[in-house]
Amino acid sequence: MHSESVLPDQRTSPPSSPISILYIGANFGTSRHRAQALRRLGHDVFIIDPHSFLPKNQLAGLWTWKTGGLFLGDFIRRRVLATIPHQQFDLVLVNGGELVGPSFVRELKRRFGPVVSYQNDDPFGGRDGRRSRLYLQALREYDLAVVVRDCNVMEARTRGARNVMRVFMSGDELEHAPREITREDREKWSSEVLFIGTWMPERGPFMARLLELGVPLSIYGNRWDRAAEWPLLRQAWRGPGLESEEVYARAIQCAKVCLGLLSKENRDMTTQRSFEIPLLGSVLCAERTPEHTALYEENLEAVFWSTPEECAEKCTQLLKAAGMREQLAANGRRRCLQNGTTNEPTMENVVRKAMIMEKSPIMNIRSA
Repeated sequence: MHSESVLPDQRTSPPSSPISILYIGANFGTSRHRAQALRRLGHDVFIIDPHSFLPKNQLAGLWTWKTGGLFLGDFIRRRVLATIPHQQFDLVLVNGGELVGPSFVRELKRRFGPVVSYQNDDPFGGRDGRRSRLYLQALREYDLAVVVRDCNVMEARTRGARNVMRVFMSGDELEHAPREITREDREKWSSEVLFIGTWMPERGPFMARLLELGVPLSIYGNRWDRAAEWPLLRQAWRGPGLESEEVYARAIQCAKVCLGLLSKENRDMTTQRSFEIPLLGSVLCAERTPEHTALYEENLEAVFWSTPEECAEKCTQLLKAAGMREQLAANGRRRCLQNGTTNEPTMENVVRKAMIMEKSPIMNIRSA
């Protein structure tokens, strides 16, 4: 078995030769961003979204969550295989994989060769119910399992993964590039301290405490009305999650300070916001973790805190110092690009690793 970690300052080597990639994953959100990054790198990418074969309602998602896609594995396998064009692919990349079972992976390997899994969530934790059942069953079939948490490396091995590669989550060079902000944007989206994200049990008390400490908070996200603290939080809630990528980007750019909260059940040390906020040119104010402090120099490239009281103090200081905010934002964006925690170098590292493994007799023996 083999594992590899992409360190904060590691940059990808020169681009590999263009290859053809069958990309099986959601054609929206960060999954689509990764597929687009592969295309920008010069690869020929054909996307099939397994979710597109399911009914467009909440019941399908709830079924996957509660049962782990019971009875869906063979259905999705047949539909996807029937959609694949009659051509040869050099690599198959499965993003997520909650609808891809072991027999499906074996069939893909028989037809095309190496199959890689990229997993952005925490399938080994307990947050997402049985959603990852098929992924976990198929894990030992993948030639390379890519994960974004250190704790997942050994867990993937224990579940039978042959080769494991750890990378950071990553923002996108284009989707998270700063926009030109108009006066209308400022009028609509300006905020003092912004958080965009779904309610989770630990987030309610934290946000309520910030409000009690006088932080001028704005929240966009779903399910916040479930919080026990909702009577207090209602004043800060501005609306549901920002699904539009353009709206999301402009809201972040128009905020003076952007909070980065972790999901405790997801065992986060960083989140997508840890990279998207600096890339968009805003100030990241996030929970202090070993990974955050390795990625950004504290108080120069990002601001960190360990308690709501420290967070409130940092926010108050930042709101009074426009020059400091501008410098932090510029430094944070520069460092994020320097770290290579964007989609293009991240996906190029994944492709290069997979293709090197495919050509290596030693790795092929290990994967036999």
